[in-house]
Amino acid sequence: MDTLRGIVAMAFMATHTALWCVPLYLLGAVKLLMPRGAVRQRLGAPMDRIIDGWVASNRLMIRVLRLTRMRQRVAGGAPLSRRGWYLVVSNHQSWVDILVLQDAFLGRVPPLKFFTKKELLWAPLVGVAMWLLGFPYVHRYGREKLAANPALRERDRQATLDAADGFKERPTAVLSFLEGTRFTPAKHRAQGSPFARLLRPKASGLGYVSDALGERVAGVVDVTIQYSAGVPSFWDFLCGRCPAVDVRIENLGVPEVLASGGGRDAIKEWADALWAAKDRRLLGAGGEPPAGG
Repeated sequence: MDTLRGIVAMAFMATHTALWCVPLYLLGAVKLLMPRGAVRQRLGAPMDRIIDGWVASNRLMIRVLRLTRMRQRVAGGAPLSRRGWYLVVSNHQSWVDILVLQDAFLGRVPPLKFFTKKELLWAPLVGVAMWLLGFPYVHRYGREKLAANPALRERDRQATLDAADGFKERPTAVLSFLEGTRFTPAKHRAQGSPFARLLRPKASGLGYVSDALGERVAGVVDVTIQYSAGVPSFWDFLCGRCPAVDVRIENLGVPEVLASGGGRDAIKEWADALWAAKDRRLLGAGGEPPAGG
């Protein structure tokens, strides 16, 4: 039964993704031909509605097939708005996180856009779709490569700034997984992370986007994702093997370190403190550190 549910969910996702991509590709092609200006900006609204439609289709699939129970809690802070610019930060454990976050923020903030690996540009359908929507594509360089060629760090910084320039056209919620990769025990050990359930945060990209958007940023939204029965793989999730997901959302406002354009060390200190609080929250939920998925 679980496998059949997974096959149905996968088929539904593939079908509705292909259907939504048709109008998105058409609008995206027109937008590429337009110079920056009012006409190009107006195309952003229907493209945002296409993202909303895709997310709403996934939400329908999750509810109808009873894949999981989404338990969402807004912890406080100023109310969120579809008309504001937000920086969203979250812990990262599985590809399922994307579906969970999109479901949690549907209708609350503008459609989420997130940093993604350059290699995903070649993913069927969604790779081109994300490129047309202005998702920032970045390379992931290891410490050894960066040490050997520091100029590589500037390449990703410039890609981030270019994407942020496009974000200025209309309200956007930029999602950043500060850990830079999904949590696994092996990565946790290799890092020597000081946190029990998290990898070390890397907030430099968040600082670049904050600087580029400036006073447009309405707030930093902190999200903590907790899977009740261990972290599912994407296939396990589609098969309904994830009983429940707890999502905690808190609008932190604009932290002083970002508002004042604090340097790299100050932003790192802020991110470490945020992650320490998140780690305590996850530990308070009980259970062992996640196994990854």
